Amino acid sequence: MLYVVATPIGNLSDITLRALEVLKLVDLIAAEDTRHSGVLLKHFEIKKTLVSYHEHNEAMRTAQLVERLVAGKDIALITDAGTPGVSDPGARLIRECIKRDLPFTIIPGPSSILTALIGSGFSSQKFFFAGFLPVKSGQRKRELHAAAGRDETTIFFESRYRLAKTLKACLDVMPGRQICVARELTKKFEEFRRGTASELLAHYEAHVPKGEIVLLISER
Repeated sequence: MLYVVATPIGNLSDITLRALEVLKLVDLIAAEDTRHSGVLLKHFEIKKTLVSYHEHNEAMRTAQLVERLVAGKDIALITDAGTPGVSDPGARLIRECIKRDLPFTIIPGPSSILTALIGSGFSSQKFFFAGFLPVKSGQRKRELHAAAGRDETTIFFESRYRLAKTLKACLDVMPGRQICVARELTKKFEEFRRGTASELLAHYEAHVPKGEIVLLISER
């Protein structure tokens, strides 16, 4: 059985009882970063064999993990934070399980997308998750134009290193639209900062952001 296990996005106490039970029960844990996941497992005194499963070895490792699943092994798949398969490795292995009719189940848990959406105060009746904003400025601007035209909240992942550039692009595309920067979610310095692109840009040019960022654009 393959268990797709959600892990904390910041605060380790957010892990579910079911997730802990599964991690203790499986024969093997496939992790996006074994060093990062090792910290989580050590915290909860879980000793298991870890193998890496990331974007650079996903094809090769999928074949290996499928062999073990066929042999009757129980495997947990985890990422650095949140649920595997959402802007993280995992979808390929799940598709292979479906193709081969191998059993799998999802162990739900913390979600930076939903945490950011609710904390933003923007409409949650309908929303559009667009993944990571493109690195190239032209493609990024196209994504922001699309967000500006939507009648639902748009959610992006963004790097702290590119946040200022993205806010400058928002200033051109949607100068009056409300935007929320959700940062360091569930951690000690959690922040939900709302405002126009110019207001947020002025703040983050004066205070360099740290940590993981979710960027939300309010509905039209």
